[in-house]
Amino acid sequence: MKDEISRVLTLVEEGKLDKEKATELINILQGKELTVELKKETSSYGSKMLKIRVNSHEGDNVNVNLPINLVKAVLKVGTSIAERIPQAEKYVKDINVDLLIEAIENELDGQIVDVTSANGDKVFVVIE
Repeated sequence: MKDEISRVLTLVEEGKLDKEKATELINILQGKELTVELKKETSSYGSKMLKIRVNSHEGDNVNVNLPINLVKAVLKVGTSIAERIPQAEKYVKDINVDLLIEAIENELDGQIVDVTSANGDKVFVVIE
């Protein structure tokens, strides 16, 4: 790591790198940048959960709790993953992924989906 830091300082001396960028690179090399990123990810909103509740009229219930940071990471990977899984499309076709992305980007808190089907099935999606 000392060699990399020396190289960064040499680039500053040669005028090929400004001080701000050099500081950023040195922090990354020393692992400080990782610490800053971890602190950002564990902010109050980052510690929230996306909760999905499905209650069927027949008594079948599903409760899923996902850390909001995990949801953000998965959505960033891409929404096309489900399209590649056989038979998945019929299960995810009615999920509005754009709505979830927008809710997370705007740090929405509370209920974002409330659906009751004609036969009494209920679906709730909440961020809390």
